[in-house]
Amino acid sequence: QVQLVESGGGLAQAGDSLRLSCAASGRTFRTLAAGWFRQTPGKEREFVAAISEQGALMSYGESVEGRFTISRDNSENAMYLQMDELTLEDTAVYYCVASSTGAWTNPNAWNIWGQGTQVTVSS
Repeated sequence: QVQLVESGGGLAQAGDSLRLSCAASGRTFRTLAAGWFRQTPGKEREFVAAISEQGALMSYGESVEGRFTISRDNSENAMYLQMDELTLEDTAVYYCVASSTGAWTNPNAWNIWGQGTQVTVSS
């Protein structure tokens, strides 16, 4: 079973950049689609981005399109989320996910979740 651990969250100012990392255990990670969701208190989980098994296909949520970039390095069993031009609305807990059985934008379609990393953006 693949396990996911996020890192790279923290405090940032509006306009800054942060890079999140997701470290995966298990050799099957390279056979799984993977992605990122985020959640703030009282709100539903929001799709951020996803990437296909070999990285050929990527998809982004509307609110991050053009500012965030998802990538993966299967040789390192890792996935990344480069977040540029951060805004206050990007403040959330960010979750790494893997193994989708449905639409990438549907959180219920993802079988494996990390524990999350907090990103806080201040003005």
